[in-house]
Amino acid sequence: MIRVAAVGDVHLGEDGRGRLRPALDNLAEHADVLLLAGDLTRHGAVDEARVAAEEFSDLPVPVVAVLGNHDYHGDAADDIAKLLEDHGIRVLEGDAVTLDVDGKRLGVAGVKGFGGGFAGKCASNFGEREMKAFVGHTIERAERLRSALESLDTDVRIALTHYSPIPETLRGEPPEIYPFVGCYQLGEVIDECGVALAVHGHAHFGCEQGVTPGGVRVRNVAQPMIRGTFATYGLGA
Repeated sequence: MIRVAAVGDVHLGEDGRGRLRPALDNLAEHADVLLLAGDLTRHGAVDEARVAAEEFSDLPVPVVAVLGNHDYHGDAADDIAKLLEDHGIRVLEGDAVTLDVDGKRLGVAGVKGFGGGFAGKCASNFGEREMKAFVGHTIERAERLRSALESLDTDVRIALTHYSPIPETLRGEPPEIYPFVGCYQLGEVIDECGVALAVHGHAHFGCEQGVTPGGVRVRNVAQPMIRGTFATYGLGA
């Protein structure tokens, strides 16, 4: 069995230094890989990212991350990604990584994703150029996830995003904000690409478990919702 630990939305700042580390040092007893589902910082500042990098570096298992909207807020996403990479944390944005876990090849494809909403109540790629740009970014992120997943030749595939691919894991959030916390395009790609598990964050007041229309397990691992340093999931027998 492949054991996956995951968490998102830790929103670390200077006052969070050392807060997570005690629970992470023995991570290998619980998991084979750690996935970070974005929003590692509060305001997208490099100094905040340095705290996150120190918390999640030099762990006994590989660490794979995507960034979230908070990490983009300070217009320093590239610097944040490089800082995390320099600390041994693999940051994905439309690409993938293959890991050897207990004789199996685990593939993780990651992208931040974007908003737009879900079938029947979603934004349309029509009208003002601002609206078309919004939806165009959603479509482009989903297609980057597709390319990343299709590039994997592995036994198991995981999709890692910040935004949600389904509305079910958003239950508990105000319905009015659903278009800003996920989009159906991500879910369509996940269903079409043979994914075993989809992991996302962003929905602090959502619920943990959901399923895509095609039957793929989806897990919301936003820390304010899971109320722990990480959640763990098993894949395969």
